[in-house]
Amino acid sequence: MARAGAGVVLAVLILSCAMGARADGSDHKYKEGDHVPLYANKVGPFHNPSETYRYYDLPFCAPEHPKDKKEALGEVLNGDRLVDAPYELNFKEDKNSKILCEKTLTKEQVAKLRDAVAKDYYFQMYYDDLPLWGFLGKMDKDREQGDAKYLLFKHIHFDIMYNDNRVIEINVQTDPNVAVDITEDKEVPIEFSYSVTWKKTDISFEKRMEKYSKSSSMPQHLEIHWFSIINSCVTVLLLTGFLATILMRVLKNDFIKYSHEDESLEDQEESGWKYIHGDVFRFPKQKSLFAAIIGSGTQLLALAIFIFLLALVGVFYPYNRGALFTALVVIYALTSGIAGYTATSFYLQLEGTNWVRNLIFTGCLFCGPLFLTFCFLNTVAIAYSATAALPFGTIIVIILIWALVTSPLLVLGGIAGKNSNTEFQAPCRTTKYPREIPQLPWYRSTIPQMAMAGFLPFSAIYIELYYIFASIWGHKIYTIYSILFIVFIILIIVTAFVTVALTYFQLAVEDHQWWWRSVLCGGSTGIFIFFYCIYYYHARSDMSGFMQTSFFFGYMTCVCYGFFLMLSTVGFRASLFFVRHIYRSIKCE
Repeated sequence: MARAGAGVVLAVLILSCAMGARADGSDHKYKEGDHVPLYANKVGPFHNPSETYRYYDLPFCAPEHPKDKKEALGEVLNGDRLVDAPYELNFKEDKNSKILCEKTLTKEQVAKLRDAVAKDYYFQMYYDDLPLWGFLGKMDKDREQGDAKYLLFKHIHFDIMYNDNRVIEINVQTDPNVAVDITEDKEVPIEFSYSVTWKKTDISFEKRMEKYSKSSSMPQHLEIHWFSIINSCVTVLLLTGFLATILMRVLKNDFIKYSHEDESLEDQEESGWKYIHGDVFRFPKQKSLFAAIIGSGTQLLALAIFIFLLALVGVFYPYNRGALFTALVVIYALTSGIAGYTATSFYLQLEGTNWVRNLIFTGCLFCGPLFLTFCFLNTVAIAYSATAALPFGTIIVIILIWALVTSPLLVLGGIAGKNSNTEFQAPCRTTKYPREIPQLPWYRSTIPQMAMAGFLPFSAIYIELYYIFASIWGHKIYTIYSILFIVFIILIIVTAFVTVALTYFQLAVEDHQWWWRSVLCGGSTGIFIFFYCIYYYHARSDMSGFMQTSFFFGYMTCVCYGFFLMLSTVGFRASLFFVRHIYRSIKCE
């Protein structure tokens, strides 16, 4: 049943993402002279990917009645706002130079365009679903006088390649020699024009998107990716070897020592992890929060696995607009039943009494902070009149998905977890009164242990993090999902191994409060990723401004929080398996 359900989810997502990628229901086949759709998307500062505005917010030539293109949910979430562009790029029709429009820019419009040129504004369009970009102008600085000269490009040249009856590639060029000076605040008459050249190519239609994925597959980048893989694998091997040679040898000696029944009680020193068997399975405090973390983390782990499955089968090819955001929304909604079942069943195993409150807590644990962050950032986007501000209709759709899919599945999962009637499997009986924990050195406290636990998993992924950040918060393209999936598996393995090792060392000094420690140590990698976000923003990017800063840290905080929940679950589950194993292997009185 679980595999069948997973197959259904995968099929639904592939279908919905594929449907969202189609352009106006067209088969992308044209005859000579046919109109090929060209849509203007957005403009914005090159270094601030979240700060984008509608194309016609700037005084460009616009059709008499511009029509917005109907967009899928993921496209709207991505900030796309496609609208008709007045350029006539008919199939196989060359144009030497055609006037688009003539207009006189007012002082206010000149000031607005000058500010856009100063901030390196770019424009993005889509032609037959192929993306194209260009800059609005350039700024020349006089080295001697130190004055800046602002030039606005007024001519665009389109190079379009075709194969048989299909468009294969499009490039746009702006000529700095054909520009108008907008340095001074005065009315400027301007004549916008464009030209088109069509060329034949042998590239097939099926391979036309490969151009955009080659940048991340270049030899120098692949070498770095494989270096990251090798570095991560070495980390895993060293850690595995450490556990195999040191930890297991110590455990073997412990098993031998604890199995001797002929020793006298006077000669036997009561120390070590065996002697806290009556406390090691004592349920943790804050049971509802603990179970909610495990439930939400399990859901996010399932979400990540489904996203990787879709990526590996080729759904997220370059510029399949909004496919990733659509997948995230739909899969999160469909996997909410996993969170409800896991949290409720585990909460009842911990002898919790109010499972309904726990279920509500689970539903709000990740969605709550995400919703509050979205409300703040959407308000900022509205204040800036940016395309990142979601339309009212899209917000209603998301609310309906939450009300009609996410919440019912969460409740159904909770009911299924309540009816499972599973008991907590503890190989040792818990004593009535807890054993006193001995005084421990500072480095065995929670924060130093979290620092040690988070460093190794982070070191296994930090090289790959740069490429992911450059793709999400820049203009690079990431397509090597197979390598990313390997790194993700390594992250899970290293997190599990490190948490197990620290749990053993904690039990060895008779500290039996390992439940919350395993959660915090497992999820500490999320904190390291957040510190990397701070480093990336200040040292590796040119992002600036209140809106971009808010979007970067707002959404990355939510992502790091999600990683904390997901890896906390991994760390706890691995530690629970380990603790059950070692206490099942000895005779506890």
